Amino acid sequence: MGFFKKIIDGLKKTQQNIGFQIKKLFKVGIFNDDFYENLEEILLTSDVGAQATEEIVDNLKEKIRQTKTVDEENATRLLKEALSDVLGDEQFQTDYPCVILVVGVNGVGKTTTIGKLARNFVREGKSVVLAAADTFRAAAGEQLEIWAKRADVRIIKHEEGSDPAAVVFDALSSAKSRKTDVVIVDTAGRLHNKKNLMEELKKIDRVIDREFPEAERKNLLVLDATTGQNALTQAELFDEAIDLDGIILTKLDGTAKGGVVFAIKSELDMPVYFVGVGEGIDDLLKFDAQSFIDGIV
Repeated sequence: MGFFKKIIDGLKKTQQNIGFQIKKLFKVGIFNDDFYENLEEILLTSDVGAQATEEIVDNLKEKIRQTKTVDEENATRLLKEALSDVLGDEQFQTDYPCVILVVGVNGVGKTTTIGKLARNFVREGKSVVLAAADTFRAAAGEQLEIWAKRADVRIIKHEEGSDPAAVVFDALSSAKSRKTDVVIVDTAGRLHNKKNLMEELKKIDRVIDREFPEAERKNLLVLDATTGQNALTQAELFDEAIDLDGIILTKLDGTAKGGVVFAIKSELDMPVYFVGVGEGIDDLLKFDAQSFIDGIV
């Protein structure tokens, strides 16, 4: 199943929430102040966020004014353009070898996502090793090991409670000696102990820079789409610690508020690189902005 089909299926709830209301609003074909106020309300209640909503509405207003649009079809096309202007078209790309540090709070589906991400690379013919650097959460290593088997990749793990940076060191040594293409590092997500967690992540970050300077680096944050605007706070927090490159948005199929994708890009200027649209190992997709927009409008 291609991205478009999967994303359409995964966006059903968001489409029913945003798409249905937009269709109804645009059908009237009167683009006055009431129209823009209603559009603003639809976007805000779908977690698009205040900044992105203002950008989209102002941009659409200008496009409609310039083109003197008076019909539903062209107005919808202009809305898609305005949405596209916010998201841009940046997609995940990397050189190899590559080290991907994956961060996120407990409960967002981080370990599961790492297994699916590993599977994506295997499908592209790349060799992968996982570093089980969440040594704090009980059974985190065992859970990652299950996903490593499913994805058919190697895993480096130590005992529970051991130094996460030491796990990363061993994984990097293994990757270099075996000429592995991709190292994916799982990390702890215990936000209740924020200061210690952030220091731990910084230490891991330094170890990667020191031990594998020739590798391409990607720091990715896993966010749960169902948490809506709370996701922005998490992103700001982790970005301070390790300078994030992009977002993996999970559980997009379980929310009617997929509009948070726009808020993330507008307020944090951070691209969404992958989206989770199901439970299966092949249900983590490279994010495609145009397909996403077509899926909700």
